[in-house]
Amino acid sequence: MDSTKIQEIAFQIILNSGEARTLVHEGFKAMREADFIEARTKLEQANDSLVKAHSIQTHLLHEYANGVEINIEVIMVHAQDHLMTTMTLREVALEMMILYQKLEGER
Repeated sequence: MDSTKIQEIAFQIILNSGEARTLVHEGFKAMREADFIEARTKLEQANDSLVKAHSIQTHLLHEYANGVEINIEVIMVHAQDHLMTTMTLREVALEMMILYQKLEGER
């Protein structure tokens, strides 16, 4: 797989995970305002973007498993890091939503 194709794939992963990251932060804002319906919606939308990014990543892994030579570039390392960090951030957000809801219930 040529360098240009790897870069295109990396940027698609970054684009989708970046969108997800923005949505997670919008979810955090909604949590702070005790708007848990909006927060859940944002986190679900973030998940949709993460699924897209993960699907792109999985396709690349299938190509590799099928014997396609893939030279990983720094931009792909960055894309993978961005994706995994955002996936973890969303998981933390889901846990924090439970905490915010408990705190709201105590008021």
